[in-house]
Amino acid sequence: MIRLPSEPVERPLVGAVAALSLARGMFFAVSALYFTRVIGLSAVTVGVGLTVAGGVGVVATYVGGRLSDRWGADRVQLWSMASYGIALLAYALARDVVAFVLVATWVSASRGFQSSAQSTLVARWFVGPERVAVRARLRVVMNVMIGVGTVLAALALAIDTATAYRATMVVVGVLTTAAAVPLVGLRRRIAGLGETMDAGSGPATATGPSPLRDRTYVTATVLSGVMAIHFGVTSIGVPLWVADHTDAPTVLVSLLLVVNTVYVALFQVRASRGTHDIETAGRAVRGAGFLLLAACVLFAAAEYVGTVVATCVLLLAALAASAAETRGEAGSWGLAFELADQERAGVYQGVSQMGYALAHMLAPLVVTATAIDHGTGGWLVLGGIFAGTGVLTAVLARHAAATREQEAQRKEYVASETPV
Repeated sequence: MIRLPSEPVERPLVGAVAALSLARGMFFAVSALYFTRVIGLSAVTVGVGLTVAGGVGVVATYVGGRLSDRWGADRVQLWSMASYGIALLAYALARDVVAFVLVATWVSASRGFQSSAQSTLVARWFVGPERVAVRARLRVVMNVMIGVGTVLAALALAIDTATAYRATMVVVGVLTTAAAVPLVGLRRRIAGLGETMDAGSGPATATGPSPLRDRTYVTATVLSGVMAIHFGVTSIGVPLWVADHTDAPTVLVSLLLVVNTVYVALFQVRASRGTHDIETAGRAVRGAGFLLLAACVLFAAAEYVGTVVATCVLLLAALAASAAETRGEAGSWGLAFELADQERAGVYQGVSQMGYALAHMLAPLVVTATAIDHGTGGWLVLGGIFAGTGVLTAVLARHAAATREQEAQRKEYVASETPV
């Protein structure tokens, strides 16, 4: 459940995430219709434009991490959030494909900066298990408010006019811009925040090796990105599959999304407990992979049964996918925080967010090319990818934990042998 935290940094983050997620829920509900019916773009043009913008967003997440180390994550978070809101407002002025691509690129870049800055802020200010716990609580707020935003956008969908859709896009932009308000003046209000955020602006950060050369961290990021493709299963694969390949009523799609929202709200914080430990985080991701495999098998099976059984099977699949989401996200957060060089949190979190940005860009293609285009066989391939990725993540985490333990023992031995 959502609560207003007493911690001075978490509290404004909750306010910002709540406003941002409310706007996102509204945007998700109306954006496709706005782009096609109001601006007048084809579905293919929208897809290509968003893919191009997504590529820019991938680069922006890395740059956002570097900027967070250099200028302070709180500052980058504030200004990127404001930029994000203004960019979304600009959609209301887009009239052709060129304007659409330019605005989409601006939106994607701002979102990339914002996500890296938020992760860096959490990584620098909080310590140990509290990092993952804060991410989990913010995730709960995000899911619930996206659900509320989707419900609010039903008014525009019911009116179904260009004016209604454009007005909704304006509200989305205003809400996102307002999400920056709780972040204003954090350095003045919270003692020690400025010093903590500026800890990565020294010469060691500027001249240190790139985290892109940290093979363990990059591999963990790639694996987390592959796992994150499951968000495309929920947002793209399930609606298309239910509507076109099963006898279940189409309205069930909304119920499945509600199931996901409620499950995450109830169990995300619980699933995050202990995942600040590297091996535990790896096991959580492995469990998520097998749960996603089970969900994919159930989604495929729904094609072969009648309405009532298909409905029950799809609900079970949604529960399995939701359980996978809570475990997989918690494990991925733990690895992103604990495998990083804490002295260079910004650039490392920027690399971590690149995995999510790549998943966001590629998920529609992967999900449609497997499950939607090839039915049962495609679902099994997709599930196998998730299960295999989970196993590889657990192996990587176990190896990383062992290496870290050996390094700690070596340092302890050297210290004991050094004469005082």
